Amino acid sequence: MAMEAHEIEQLIRAAFPQARITITDLAGDGNHFAAEVVDESFRGLNRVQQQRAVYAALKGRMDGPNGTLHALALTTKSPD
Repeated sequence: MAMEAHEIEQLIRAAFPQARITITDLAGDGNHFAAEVVDESFRGLNRVQQQRAVYAALKGRMDGPNGTLHALALTTKSPD
């Protein structure tokens, strides 16, 4: 089962309402996306901590073979 970009953005936006979020469908198949999430809450966190927070916001959509999202190339950072 594939996801749409707006569904991914909605999940992330629920956890990071003030974030600047860009979602790109990399393959046009609804399974391979890139996301850039820029949010003040990432300030002071290392990259792993930032990305774990975003993955948690996806609420299991990437969990193993039963996940609805196959691949997400994730870039996270705090605003400049």
